[in-house]
Amino acid sequence: MTNDLKIIVEEHADGFVAYPVGLRGVIVGQGDTLDEAIADVTSAIKFHVESFGAAELEMDQPLLHVFVTEARVAV
Repeated sequence: MTNDLKIIVEEHADGFVAYPVGLRGVIVGQGDTLDEAIADVTSAIKFHVESFGAAELEMDQPLLHVFVTEARVAV
């Protein structure tokens, strides 16, 4: 079974962090390069599904788009 998932990738000074959008639970990958972070999060997703079942990939409604924006927060 193959699923197409949307992945957010953040670039930090010390590497990359990647995580899927819309999945239940905390699933994060990291790496020194973009490819390493994506490979790591892909492995983490596979492990998550093996541990908790394929139902973890099911969404009530399909995720159509992911947007990144900024918001001003007063603290």
